[in-house]
Amino acid sequence: KILDLSNNSLSSLTPGAFQKLRYLQVLNLTRNMIHYIENKTFSFLPHLKELDLSSNSIIRLPETFGNGTGNITLLSVKHNKLQKMERVLLESLPNLKVVLFKDNPWQCNCNIFGLKLWLESFLYRGGISDGIFCSAPGIRKGKDLLKIPYELFGACTLRTGHFHLHHHSSEQRSSLKHTHHSEHGENSHSNCEPKPKPRPVSLRHAIATVVITGVVCGIVCLMMLAAAVYGCAYAAITAKYHREHLALVRQHGTPEEKEPFDSSLA
Repeated sequence: KILDLSNNSLSSLTPGAFQKLRYLQVLNLTRNMIHYIENKTFSFLPHLKELDLSSNSIIRLPETFGNGTGNITLLSVKHNKLQKMERVLLESLPNLKVVLFKDNPWQCNCNIFGLKLWLESFLYRGGISDGIFCSAPGIRKGKDLLKIPYELFGACTLRTGHFHLHHHSSEQRSSLKHTHHSEHGENSHSNCEPKPKPRPVSLRHAIATVVITGVVCGIVCLMMLAAAVYGCAYAAITAKYHREHLALVRQHGTPEEKEPFDSSLA
């Protein structure tokens, strides 16, 4: 049930080396010289609950530890040389309760975004972890991965498990192409760096449009008000003039009415 292989000089593990230990529950591989863990290394260990890979020189972990490892509740990879970790590996361990990441040179770029999302979900479900602290790039050295805002990963694309992050602008699609190609290069970390999200130019245009529209509407309203005042004043003056003229006509009569009377006097 317990196998302790710690403090040896193991540098590699053959895939399936432990598959006949069907009742194994605890496997301790700490303080060795292991560099890689291959797929299916721990295949067919249905009762394995604790896997301790601490204090090795591991630089890469596989996408799966092997068939039948879904009952692992504790995983420790601290004190290694891991720069990233596949989210799909952690998702293949649904019964994890404790996972330890401390003292690895984590690269907090696009390649680790999936791990950030998984860790947030894991902690939300009540899991226990010692956290992930960045070693690179320099501006994030020593920072807790969970405290890095999502916006700084805006130009990243992630294809881990069933999660996909897409951006539709031409500038971001160009960034995604660089990120995709960089995953296959040896010195590609700089290409994976998340780029700050640019401030949309359309916002400034929108503000300018609103201001100009407000000014134009104000001028039109003033012109309409002036036209209304002028119209009212003109109507009042015209009405007053007609009233006075009508009063004079009623009082003295029209020139046509007076002319026969004046001629008769002559």
